[in-house]
Amino acid sequence: MKKRMKLQRIPMLSALAASLVLTGCAVGPTYVAPNASTAANAKQWYADRAGAAANVPANEFWQRWNDSSLSTLLDNAMKTATTIEAAQARIAQARAGATIARSGSLPSATASSTLSRGEQGTGVASVFSGAVQAAWELDLFGANRRGRDAADARLEARERDLADARVSLASDIATAYVNLRVNEALLGGFDRDAKSRSETERLTQLKTKAGFEAPANAALASAAASEAKTRVVSQQAEIDLAVKSLVTLTAMSEPEVRATLQPRSGQLNPPPQLALPSVPAEMLARRADLAALERELAANVADIGAAEADRYPRITLSGSIGYSATRAFGNTLDGATWGFGPSVSIPLFDAGRRKANVELAKARYAELNANYRATALRAVREVEEALTRIDSVQKRDADTKASLANYESFAKAAEARLSAGVGSVLELEDARRAVLGAQVNVLTLERERMTAWISLFRAVGGDWNANATQAAMNAVSATR
Repeated sequence: MKKRMKLQRIPMLSALAASLVLTGCAVGPTYVAPNASTAANAKQWYADRAGAAANVPANEFWQRWNDSSLSTLLDNAMKTATTIEAAQARIAQARAGATIARSGSLPSATASSTLSRGEQGTGVASVFSGAVQAAWELDLFGANRRGRDAADARLEARERDLADARVSLASDIATAYVNLRVNEALLGGFDRDAKSRSETERLTQLKTKAGFEAPANAALASAAASEAKTRVVSQQAEIDLAVKSLVTLTAMSEPEVRATLQPRSGQLNPPPQLALPSVPAEMLARRADLAALERELAANVADIGAAEADRYPRITLSGSIGYSATRAFGNTLDGATWGFGPSVSIPLFDAGRRKANVELAKARYAELNANYRATALRAVREVEEALTRIDSVQKRDADTKASLANYESFAKAAEARLSAGVGSVLELEDARRAVLGAQVNVLTLERERMTAWISLFRAVGGDWNANATQAAMNAVSATR
């Protein structure tokens, strides 16, 4: 009975031993994902969040802006922009790398054949041989498995890079678009000011000829009119430069960009108020750049394991089966050929190369870990800065608009006094300069408001999420 039980244990022990040999054990560290909130040392927001109390989600930010020209530019850019194409190409490279890494864990097979005819010294001989060879490296210490894990993690990192590229591109286009619209609005004000100064110059010249104005006032009016004209030309150049910036960002042609912009020339829609994550940890989880760095950290830990496994022996099972035939002197010698056996590779001396590879992988991980913490800190800072700017704009808004209204009233009174003959050209020019400065301040404040909301959109991670990343990945796969 005991002998029978011992006989039954032999297959079980053999199966267990075979399983251990085939599966092996992975050497090297075990990956633990970092805590972004701990890395950033942030548990709450310190900037005033009153201006960001609305509930517009990030994935509706651009649609709720209600600007058809901006939406068209963004939609076209996501299809044609070079930064998106480059990110998609990097995904394709990472996918190919993952396929290569997976193949290292599987058996490989090749077929070969030769046919030759030649002089053998005593006669002509024909030789033919054909064989199929197979090989499989046993992943005893997890080198292949670690390489596969690293490649898969880097593929996920590249997918998150694509999402981050979309968020960054949308923010850059929106910022350039806002600058363009503000410049168009400034041009409108400068153009009206130039026309008004030209009319004042004409009337002053007539009064001077009639002896009702001093020549000095006529010179002042002419100088002011010339200055206003140069301001218009300079502002038009700023608009043209902004258009060219959009051409570069969207990869659209300049006529296409101008046609898209034309219907809403000079219009400034107020931006929607974006909902802010309640705590920094929630925001950090939404950042695609941090998610990409986290995947790179996982890949680097796998690299350390692969480098460590390279210091241990390797066992490869290989075999072949084939057929060979030799015909010489009218006789044929043929038959089947086969061979099978393991091969063992044991590292003995490499002048410290394998150990240095482990240290190199560890150093790369340390560098990437520092970059991860720096990115987390920067992410929190970007949100705090955007909130501070939004709060500052709101606090200055009423006074800035009141200043413009009062200067406009003063300018109208100065113009009326000049028409009635009791004012002076100098007084009117001073009033106009004040109005122009106040108009610039209002539009500059509006630009600051819009760009602050765009910065907040970018800082909180934009509209990236796991589903969006998967959809982007599927879209890339469909085009390959």
